[in-house]
Amino acid sequence: MKTNDSLTEHYTPLLEGTYDCIDRIVLNAYCPMLLVAGGVRNWYRLMEGSDNDMSDASMMRYAGRFSRRVQSFCKKKNIPFVHFQTGERKHLEAERLMPKDKSFIGIFAVFVSRAPSLLWEVKKFDNGSIDIRRKKKTSLVNHYYFHIMDKNWGHITVRMCAHPPFSCNIILNGHEWVEHHKDYNKLEVTKQGNCFTSYNNGEKLSQIADTLKINGQFERVCQRWIYSCLWFVMDKKQQESTGIKYNFSIYQIEYSRNLLFKRGRQMDDVYQKIIDLTRGRLDIKRLKTIFGRKNRPYNHKSTAPAPEVRIETPDYNLTIFKIHFGRLTVKLYDKGESTLRAEVVVHNTKDLKCKRGIDSFGEIVEKLETIMGSFLSNLDYAHVATISEKGLEELSSPSQAGANRLAGLDFNKARTKQVGLVLLALSMKPGGFTSKDLAVEMSNKFVPGYSCRNASYDIKKFRGKALVIKVHRRIKYQLTEEGIKTIAAILCVMTKEVPPILSVITSQWKEQKKKQLLQMDKYLFVVHEKCEQIRKLQNMKLTA
Repeated sequence: MKTNDSLTEHYTPLLEGTYDCIDRIVLNAYCPMLLVAGGVRNWYRLMEGSDNDMSDASMMRYAGRFSRRVQSFCKKKNIPFVHFQTGERKHLEAERLMPKDKSFIGIFAVFVSRAPSLLWEVKKFDNGSIDIRRKKKTSLVNHYYFHIMDKNWGHITVRMCAHPPFSCNIILNGHEWVEHHKDYNKLEVTKQGNCFTSYNNGEKLSQIADTLKINGQFERVCQRWIYSCLWFVMDKKQQESTGIKYNFSIYQIEYSRNLLFKRGRQMDDVYQKIIDLTRGRLDIKRLKTIFGRKNRPYNHKSTAPAPEVRIETPDYNLTIFKIHFGRLTVKLYDKGESTLRAEVVVHNTKDLKCKRGIDSFGEIVEKLETIMGSFLSNLDYAHVATISEKGLEELSSPSQAGANRLAGLDFNKARTKQVGLVLLALSMKPGGFTSKDLAVEMSNKFVPGYSCRNASYDIKKFRGKALVIKVHRRIKYQLTEEGIKTIAAILCVMTKEVPPILSVITSQWKEQKKKQLLQMDKYLFVVHEKCEQIRKLQNMKLTA
């Protein structure tokens, strides 16, 4: 069950539909036996019959075998085998090589690129004993990217290291899963890039996407292909004799909420207003606009299939803003003619503080839904900010927290205003923020030497006015709905309205003073002339 948000509810009259979907998923695949030194020794004995000749060179021979077999397979099957530089993007080439035949199943391209990996190091002593341990530093070695068409998932990628312990990443996409679902064609869906830009039932589309939470979906697709890729270093008989078995965990995941507006122009107006009203308040540093070659239509209905849109050359203006919190990113951007997309990207699921196995996928998705709902709701509170006259008067009055009497909030003071700005920026942080977070941001932006003690005191004053609450069982804080609206409204007045008014008043006062001085100068000049004339007459009389 997805978590509702205030932004979606606020603009419901303008929406034609919404749907939630999981985007990119990266799974870690690892063999527990090859992660410990004893397991590696036992595996080598089963492969070679003995570990007497075990060395770094003998371990590296597996990488050579892997490379020869892959290249021979690609040559035999006429499969593209492409080398890439480290860090070079490969997805565009994979899309270009994707088979046109929709019934094709199997490997359609293999890429190779160097990437860092932790390898095993073998040391031999004079007495014949062997010491096996992990290298302290990562090594830059070849990784092979197997691009595969799967019957249920469409395009998937298996990235495998050619050196023991043969660690893997499996890259999937939730939109590909939905597209290959049996009920997909009933929804009259138009897909543009990695987004559904037109459909007749957003609720049904979300229900299809929710089927990913069923245990076993990831397990089956991983088991279907990973051992086929491992075949290039160990055939099926060797895999069975050595007892190689992979386990899987979720490493990275993206979750999106897509709002389909009835008219593209309305979506563009709404999005630009959200950006204008929240960029300064929420400290959005990364804002990128790529200009397209078309204007958004008044109506988005079209019977023609939508063209594929690349980010480098979009049909319509593409504006993206991102907010980073460590290894978690939330972002908002427009997609296609009339779709506004919000995304939560977890770069390492360790930051979610939960189990990361495939069996815990449902729990991970629920956490992402909560983060998404909180992000969009806080965004709505920040750009639709209101405050009552009574509330403004009460802020400056003292408050009570237990037995302690606290001072009120005076936003005319620089420190209170600065703390309010930082609190608004931290309101987007999933799970809340700590006093240390506030102290670090204040020290970096406004007050050098601002300590955690100062932060705790200021947070306590905001808590006294119920603008900030403590998260249950943790020493973390969150802004309330009224807190975001109140702080945003006051800061809007203080930073956007009052300074321009004061500058106008000051400029008018200067002009008036200038006019008065000019008039005074003229008057003094006339008096001076009269005095000179009188002095000349007196001198003439004296000489006569």
